[in-house]
Amino acid sequence: MKINGPNHTNFNPYKQQIQKQTEVKKDIQSKDQIEISSQAKQLQENEKVSEERAAYVQEIKQAVDSGEYSVNPEKTAQKMLEFWSK
Repeated sequence: MKINGPNHTNFNPYKQQIQKQTEVKKDIQSKDQIEISSQAKQLQENEKVSEERAAYVQEIKQAVDSGEYSVNPEKTAQKMLEFWSK
């Protein structure tokens, strides 16, 4: 029987498994990519708020803050019916 002492450095039964796991992790990390299609980019451009719309929203905010904003219930009900009847 041959004894090499307590500092035998080549003895690790899990070494191959650990190496495989690190290789798999490296492969997974390097393959992740995100690409935005041209259609998605175009939709993002279309969602930008126009100056007219921003001014309109600001007017409504000021009216709500000052307590002068009033809701027309008939117009609201009509719009709801139009929306749900499509």
